Order: sequence, then structure tokens, then C-alpha cells
Amino acid sequence: MADTTIIDPARQVELKKIIARLHGGEPASELKKEFAALIKGVSAAEVAAMEQSLIDGGMPVEEVQRLCEVHVQVFQQSLSLGKKPKELPGHPIHTMIEENRQARKKAFALVAAARSWAWGIGAAGPAASALEDLAQIIVHYTRKENQLFPYLERDNFTGPSRVMWGKHDEIRARFAEARKALKDSPKAFFKITKSLASSIRKMIFMEEHILIPESARRLSEKDWAEIRLGEEAIGFAWVKPDSLYDAGLVLASRMNPGKPENRGETQPEARMPESPAKTSPERGEELLELATGRIAREVLDLALKTMPVDISVVDENDKVLYYSDAPHRIFPRSPAVIGRSVQNCHPQKSVDVVNKILKAFKNKEKSKARFWIEMGGRFILIEYYALYDAAGTYRGTLEVSQDLTELRALEGQRRLLDWE
Repeated sequence: MADTTIIDPARQVELKKIIARLHGGEPASELKKEFAALIKGVSAAEVAAMEQSLIDGGMPVEEVQRLCEVHVQVFQQSLSLGKKPKELPGHPIHTMIEENRQARKKAFALVAAARSWAWGIGAAGPAASALEDLAQIIVHYTRKENQLFPYLERDNFTGPSRVMWGKHDEIRARFAEARKALKDSPKAFFKITKSLASSIRKMIFMEEHILIPESARRLSEKDWAEIRLGEEAIGFAWVKPDSLYDAGLVLASRMNPGKPENRGETQPEARMPESPAKTSPERGEELLELATGRIAREVLDLALKTMPVDISVVDENDKVLYYSDAPHRIFPRSPAVIGRSVQNCHPQKSVDVVNKILKAFKNKEKSKARFWIEMGGRFILIEYYALYDAAGTYRGTLEVSQDLTELRALEGQRRLLDWE
């Protein structure tokens, strides 16, 4: 492990008292003064453990999310003294920090462009460009949600990650508000972009003083290497990771068939059934025996990737079994999602709906759920189907998402081939 920080139970009690008083409505500025001496030297691990303890104790994630920025304000001075993990170019931690450095610059540039436009000395074009440039930070958040958070969840560390996902969604909403304000007025745009930039800076602070140090403490180098190998599926914001950190070499040097390296040991790779199977006489490929035919594993994989839909399969225990890794995916996925609880694959505000669907499927009250949304000017259909075997036993859920934008525009009929 990268660190062996000891959590002081007595200090945990005092930290929880601070949060309880914040929850009771006391101003953060007063608490900050009163407890300045008491909490001197508080570590990132203690703050993270405190939030996890609150959630484990029954406090709704939404409450911790509402208070998390105030937590940072109260503990900011002592947190700022914490040591940051070592930076190695290409390591996921290094990439996150480099993206944050860029985000600070982009946020400053956006506010400057918005101010110039609001004061009549600039134009809407540069302000709009600065907004879209900063919007790449969403890729950074998506990578955290899909690559880093699953490994923390395997270590039963879910509270802060759930809270951060909620803050990510608040930032996403502010980007949408800013785009709308571009059409309204320069002053409205300037006001929203100031709030947006402030939210991003607070998220950077929480990442670098709480999330990253705690992740470095909990995760092994094997975990980090696996995280690095899955990052390409999501992408990066402004930064191209250096090749100095060789994830493949790290994994090769740490392969050990004995005891797992730590609690974050990944799930074994899912394997397709090997029997019954036959061999293709043309290629010598193994053929998978299905209910209505036989097909080579490679061809089946290609067919699933080529279908113009996103497919995900969840088992009867709500664990993700499979997703179609296609280049045209609507919603990003990465290898870390395999074996993850499907509830943790959604923002906290959506979990109740997910659980309601799964419960209805398991109880055979419903077998299908359908939603449609407009996203980035596209019309997206999202459907869930219960999977029952021949005996009627619930085996899992199939999720299918499809971009219907072009299909909705079709009219009349086309009976002849026309590729123009």
C-alpha cells in the first residue's frame, strides 16, 4: 500500500460533531475559528473516513454532498498542509493533476472572456470558445466515475465517490446553464461562468487534498496499472499521458498466482462458455453453440460491437457482466465497470429509479422500462429488459441505448438501394 495512515477514533468523533453543527445551521466561519486549534494536522484520510462514516451511519448521500464544500472550507487550512502523492508521468494520478492544472488556466480564461463580453470590450465568439474548451473537464470527471471509483468501491470506500459524482452533475448542469445564457445576455453568462469556475476550483481542491491522497493510500500499484490500461476507453482532457509509466510492465512484474496483493484485487476476466462448442472447418475457430445456431466468438463480438446500439448486461445480483465496446457508444464505459454494482454506475439521484426497475423485474411485476432524453441535440432512447430463463427465473437485465435522431426524421419509404 502507498500509505498506512491511522485513523484516530477520538478525532473522528470530534470531526463528526463539526459536521453535525454545520448541518444544524451554524456558520462555517464560526466553526472554523472555534476548531482551528482542535483539528490542526487533520489528514485527508481522516476527512474521507469521516464522510464515509456519516454515510454508513445513515446520513443521506445528498446531505453529505450538500455539505462537502463546507467541509473543505472548515478543514482547508490543515488539508492544504497535506503531502501530495509523487507524480510519475503517465501514472493516473499524474494525469489527473496535470488536467487540473489545465482546468485552472481554462477556468480563468473563461471568466476573463465572459467579463470582457459583459463589459462590451469583447465578443460572444471568444467567450463561447472558452466555455467549450473548459467543458473538456467533463471527460476528466467521466474517467473518475468509470475508472477510479470502481476500484475504490472494491475497497468498500463509496461515500466520497458518491458525493463527488453528485458534484460532477452539478457542474455539468452549470455548463448547460452557461450555454443557454450565451443566447440570453452577456451579463447572465458572466454571472454563471463565475459560479462554474468556482465550482471547478473547489472540485480540484477536493480531488487533490482528499480523493487523490486517499486513493493513493488505498490502491496498490497493480490497481493503478489496471486503471491506466482502461483510461483510453474514456479519453483525456487536454493531456496526453506520458509513456514513462508502463502499466503493462507493472502488471507483468506483479503477477502472482497466490494471495491477492490487496483488497482491491480485480475480478477474474469473464469467460464465455467453452462447451458445448464445435470448430469451423474454414478457419479452425471455436464455434459457440447458441439456441438457434453456432457462431465464432470473434464474429459474435464483432456483431455486438457493430450493432447501432449500446448494450450492457447485468446479472441477477446487480453486477455488470458485459458491455459492447463500440467506438460509437453514446454513454462511455471502461473495463473497470465489469463486476461493479449497477447502482454505482449511476449518479446518486438516479439510484432509486434503478432499484425500482430491478425490483419490479425480479418480482415479475414488469419486464421492460423505457426512457428517452435529448442530449447535445440528439434524441436518445434508453430501454431496460428483464432476462428470464426457460424456467422463468430472473437472470439479469439488458440495457439498450440508441441514438434515434436520424431515424425520427425518416419519412415516406425507400425501396431501392441509394448510397448517395
